[in-house]
Amino acid sequence: MNDDELTSAHTTAIELAQWAVDTTATIALGEIATKSNPADLVTDVDTGIERHVRAVIGERFPSHAFVGEEYGGVARQGVPTWYLDPVDGTTNVANGMPWSAFSLALAIDDEPVLAVVADPWLREVFDARVGRGARLDGRQLPVPGALSLSGSIVSTELAGHRPWAGMRALCDELADRYCTVRVMGSGTLSLVGVAAGRGAGAVIGSFSAVDHLAATLIVHEAGGAVLAESGETSLFPADGGILVAAPAVAAELHALWASAVPAASTPSAVPVP
Repeated sequence: MNDDELTSAHTTAIELAQWAVDTTATIALGEIATKSNPADLVTDVDTGIERHVRAVIGERFPSHAFVGEEYGGVARQGVPTWYLDPVDGTTNVANGMPWSAFSLALAIDDEPVLAVVADPWLREVFDARVGRGARLDGRQLPVPGALSLSGSIVSTELAGHRPWAGMRALCDELADRYCTVRVMGSGTLSLVGVAAGRGAGAVIGSFSAVDHLAATLIVHEAGGAVLAESGETSLFPADGGILVAAPAVAAELHALWASAVPAASTPSAVPVP
């Protein structure tokens, strides 16, 4: 992509995020349907927002690929690809809880180039462009500054409606360090909040580009650490989970995560009769 096309795409992404802020709370939920299981919900808000975003992107960038939470899609090698979750936190919205996000990122292969995340309930828009920093409502975000896990917050999310392997063990390790865990129901908001200093870090058990790519670029461009399960810096890991954190606590938080995951797969001792 040349610079003019990237600038146009960035402007479009912010425009769509602002539209989502104005729209999310006004679209009727409609019939609340289920997808893979009774806890995996979809509403007319999800599908309506995705249809609108697809239409705008398709009109302005017809050569780009598109992958969405509700209608799918396939990334193509070397082709700019948009990743959208119209409502990350659908279960919250369907149950009257105002905690969800609009997440949109543009990447070429495994390299994200721009991102927006909107919180329609606080009416906030985060955005980032690779190499140009991250912003919240147009204001440059400083590097996340938490210096200790003790007395701070680390966020995580369930894997659907169940804890992911190692989640309970990580919560115990953090509790031993007087760090409080939050599980709020939107992986996007859990991750992107670190860019604004909302907690020391966040750990998600399984990375999804649709759900998490926008937030990881924003945290990275704000100066936060973004680590794959291997411990390497990665904004788009091929497998496993994702961690974001203030730089001063990233290594400690990753070590706790790494120690918790094997513990989850170790069989419990069986008492001998």
